[in-house]
Amino acid sequence: MEKTLVLIKPDAVERSLIGNIISLYEKNGLKVMALKLVHAGRPEAEEHYKEHFGRPYYDNLISYITRSPLVALVLEGEDAISRVREINGKTDPRQAAEGTVRALYGLSMSENTVHASDSLESARREAEVWFGPGK
Repeated sequence: MEKTLVLIKPDAVERSLIGNIISLYEKNGLKVMALKLVHAGRPEAEEHYKEHFGRPYYDNLISYITRSPLVALVLEGEDAISRVREINGKTDPRQAAEGTVRALYGLSMSENTVHASDSLESARREAEVWFGPGK
């Protein structure tokens, strides 16, 4: 079974959408293996988004992800990475397929409700940021 990391971002937590979003994953046969509510600090945010460092939107991304609590979770299931990304929909909620997390709950390209790992390597690295030793 494959595992992947998902972040339910601050905009969704602020709007009390945690249960709605998790239920979409569970209804699609994915199991929650780890879950926590956390107010991300700058070090965690910078480590999580390190591949975006230097891009024009980087500072806004860090400010957004640290502004209020988020939910970090590890989901497990057959082809979890690709399935979660399909359930989430395209990054821009206006282009996301009907019924996806972002089409249902995304506010904008920058406040798009969820993050999901894009590869096994990213899933392992990102899960370590949120669930590693001492976390």
